[in-house]
Amino acid sequence: MRLLEFQAKELFREYGINLLDSKSSINIEEGRKHAKELGYPFVIKIQVPVGGRGKAGGIQMCQNDDEFELKYPQVMDLVIKGEKARAILLEKMADIKKELYLSLFLNRSKRCYTIIASSNGGVEIESVKNQIIKEVGLGNVTEEIAREVAKEMGLEGKTQDGFVDILKKLSKLTVEKEAELAEINPLAIMQDDSIIALDGKFVTDDNSNFRHEELQKYQEISEIEERAEKSGFSLVELDGNIAVVGNGAGLVMSTLDMLSDNGGKPACFLDVGGGATTESVYEALTLISKISKVKGILVNLYGGIVKTTVVAEAFLKAYENNLIDLPVFARLKGTESKKAKEMLQGSRTKIYDSVEEAINAAVMGIKN
Repeated sequence: MRLLEFQAKELFREYGINLLDSKSSINIEEGRKHAKELGYPFVIKIQVPVGGRGKAGGIQMCQNDDEFELKYPQVMDLVIKGEKARAILLEKMADIKKELYLSLFLNRSKRCYTIIASSNGGVEIESVKNQIIKEVGLGNVTEEIAREVAKEMGLEGKTQDGFVDILKKLSKLTVEKEAELAEINPLAIMQDDSIIALDGKFVTDDNSNFRHEELQKYQEISEIEERAEKSGFSLVELDGNIAVVGNGAGLVMSTLDMLSDNGGKPACFLDVGGGATTESVYEALTLISKISKVKGILVNLYGGIVKTTVVAEAFLKAYENNLIDLPVFARLKGTESKKAKEMLQGSRTKIYDSVEEAINAAVMGIKN
């Protein structure tokens, strides 16, 4: 489950992570009330579960009532990568000296959390060269490790202390909620050298959500999504026409973003998870078949615990039963991928060596 920014910040606030004053709303009447409470200037931020908000015009500075009345409805009406606004966040503007990057993610292959930090924030971390990457086990980040990371980033004095405090609190939140990803980008150094989280991303592990009733309030699911959850996998409906299927929330999200960046429109996010079986993948395809707007399926699968042959068997069964009659563009790597490719030869599934090739083929194939 991928939380919206204002939801992630609710959790950040519970754990004492420094934030700017902000308020979320779902209509302009609420927004007007919050504007008076916050006072100008502030930033209007669209709340959608995808990246690229700034480039799409989803983040706007607001100086007065006239700008608010113009910009609030404009931001609310935006559609970004097929996603409509779930809410609007009004947040006080900040006097920033420098932007940093900080995240913790669950590295399943190594069974540990990994810190990624950088002295360059506010941009996609993939484009940053001077990354600091440190594996820290499955427990809380210690004072010693947090300070090591801060020193490697060149932070000193009050700024170093503030960074260490936030990293430890972010780690505590991540571990206690059993999250897959917690990210602050940017993590801002203010003019007084204090540190504040300006944005927040938080992705929970769907396999552990049943242990966290406090997170259920963030879940908004359709009938199809509810059925997927009961079947043991994660499905989120979107507004596009290409279903995105993979194993692992991070892999599926990155595939979805790459598809959007290449002009494709995702119809759904479908994570078959680490315990997928032929039956559960077949059920996933059954649900995809019920989403009328789907015109093609993009599969990006890395076999680890899940054998790629399990997915291949499910697709072959779906073809045999005439469950799906859609073009499928797949990249299969990992456990038994060679055998899976052999199984799918001659079927309606086209196999590609890289996810980039599969995405390009899907975008061109669906357009045509």
